Amino acid sequence: MDLLSIKWIVNLIVCWLFIGVGCNSVEKKIYVHLNNTVPCVRLLNATHQIGCQSSLSGNVGVLHVLESEENLDWVLKSGPNPPYLVILESQLFTRSIMMKLKNGSSRVAGVAVVAPNANPPEGFSPHTTCPNENTGVYSEDYDPALAHCNVTVWNPLGNGLSYEEYDFPIFSMKDDNDTQIIRQCYLDHNRAVNGSLPQYPLCAMQLYSHMSAVTDTATCMRRNDINFSISPEMVCDPLGDYNVWASTRPINNTAKGHKMFESVVIAAARLDSRSFFFDIAPGAESGVSGFVTLLAAAQALRNATQEAQPNRTILYTFFQGETFDYIGSSRMVYDMQNSDFAVDLDNVHSVLEIGQVGLRADSKLWLHSDPVSRKNSSVNNEVRKLIVNLQTASGGLNVSVEEPGFSQPLPPSSFQRFLRARPIPGIVIEDHQSAFSNRFYESMYDNAEYLNVSYPPNMTPEEQLEFVTETAKALTEVATMVARALYIQAGGAETQLSSINADPQTVTRMLYGFLVRSNNSWFQQLIPSDLASHLANRPTNFYVGVAQQSSEPTLLVQYLLANLTGSTINITQENCQNQREDEEDKESKHMYYYMWVQGAAPPNSTQRESYCVRSTVRLSKALSPAFDLREYTSTDYSTWTESRWKSIKGRIFLVASHDLEMLTLGVGVGVLITSLILTYVISSKADMLFSAGREPTNATY
Repeated sequence: MDLLSIKWIVNLIVCWLFIGVGCNSVEKKIYVHLNNTVPCVRLLNATHQIGCQSSLSGNVGVLHVLESEENLDWVLKSGPNPPYLVILESQLFTRSIMMKLKNGSSRVAGVAVVAPNANPPEGFSPHTTCPNENTGVYSEDYDPALAHCNVTVWNPLGNGLSYEEYDFPIFSMKDDNDTQIIRQCYLDHNRAVNGSLPQYPLCAMQLYSHMSAVTDTATCMRRNDINFSISPEMVCDPLGDYNVWASTRPINNTAKGHKMFESVVIAAARLDSRSFFFDIAPGAESGVSGFVTLLAAAQALRNATQEAQPNRTILYTFFQGETFDYIGSSRMVYDMQNSDFAVDLDNVHSVLEIGQVGLRADSKLWLHSDPVSRKNSSVNNEVRKLIVNLQTASGGLNVSVEEPGFSQPLPPSSFQRFLRARPIPGIVIEDHQSAFSNRFYESMYDNAEYLNVSYPPNMTPEEQLEFVTETAKALTEVATMVARALYIQAGGAETQLSSINADPQTVTRMLYGFLVRSNNSWFQQLIPSDLASHLANRPTNFYVGVAQQSSEPTLLVQYLLANLTGSTINITQENCQNQREDEEDKESKHMYYYMWVQGAAPPNSTQRESYCVRSTVRLSKALSPAFDLREYTSTDYSTWTESRWKSIKGRIFLVASHDLEMLTLGVGVGVLITSLILTYVISSKADMLFSAGREPTNATY
């Protein structure tokens, strides 16, 4: 290659670099990208699609900050520059306004909801009034008078927004610098002043959240199976995760199915929650209050069940995906029926489920039972014994328990899926007698603030972690009662009850870790080093997600339960990770699970003292049986899937008038045509124009 060619290549590379830098610089001058945005995404089931999406290239609209419901006419009728992208303050995020925007979607490009820094005074629940009504136990075949919340409307504040379909994107934004920029941009360019129309340029926003799946689960799963390439593109994934379970005595997990002479008392709680927006599901009252109580109860029972083992085994179960038609509990029941779990339904003696227990009024909890199965005298007798055990366990504590006092169905609960299989004695503990006490059920406001998990000002994160809140003290009382009741229910002696007490320090640490920030010194000690990156300086998101990997809540509860109920053993890291106590050990892996965790760092040291935990904690699949059976239109099991997407983002910019855009386009086309004509003319006359200075071909020197 000659020197001239090399120079041309170098010049070309330099030009491309300048063009790239120039493009990036121009983009930064045109667009302001939004950072703290969370979208509403599309979900599908056997019959419907719900949620939101944008067009493939994103939805663009002129910004309009809605100031009141009366101001909707500007968006839906009179505004001269549709489509509009509406900015909603949280108090205007109501069903009335959202349905009007949905029905006028030809003039609506999207909605951005400003999440407040404090909870609203009034209640808000985007869930339905009757959660999971079609997949519980009550149906046309099981006392239809109790079905569909005919007796008790459990969630009267539910407005159903989460179960609507929207043809435009809806994002949540934190009330921070981005939001202030948007408001200022609107005031400077878009707000009508003294009755005059706003003048161009106008402030606009673009939201990207295009969803790949459409119609329903059967359609998207069929599209998943179409293989036109080596790497086919998936359009949706089943919702799911893993259930977490452990037992007070080792159970052989390799040999599935019925265990002779084994009787288990199931202690259950749900792990998941949701809200209207994909990545905001704090679930403080709906989920955290229950499973933190059960974790604390399990810790309180560790010593008692080792020193004086009761006749029955207590099986702690934490179900995932319960918000979406009982994914986790229906899967465990299905596995028990098909001898694919460590025990089967014949081994189940009774069930005690801990529901929403964080907002109890007058220190009172309510014991809900199923009136239909209690018509069977043997079931009724066992339920009566369980109630008496709970009343006995509450003695001397600042908590009392009562039955609702009238006949009503069970509230939404995992126990309903066991009852669908067979009549099993059981109780669901709740803080409400009839309708939920929770005013923010399955919403972004069901958070630490609502559960009154608060701290004195000027505390460091480490001081907050150790500070015992009033909520922690109240849940410790509930956990102590649950632990004592489980011990008696399992056949333990009442003389041992005084030694069974939950630890308020553990409860307050768990509340802080799940509701304030999971990235704290205590959680760091209890997990392996490769999971440390999962911890974050924010509350945990309890949305179940898709069934491809364990979620953050599942992993945290798995390691917490192991540390709270297991024991530390002195073996090497290699043996621990290979599920054995020494090189000759072939049996322990069937009965125990071994975890190598980080441990704490001694004072004045950065080197952690890792150790091995041996426990009975296991994971089991929390994927709806409908997907194993390929019954995507099932009415017996959950069929929820989540659409896939490529890009989620938002940005704002100034947009010129349509006339100016057309003028700019016209000028550009004119310049292009002129340049083409000039190039043609110059090229055709090249011999004439450039011949004067050319040397003759026969010139010699």
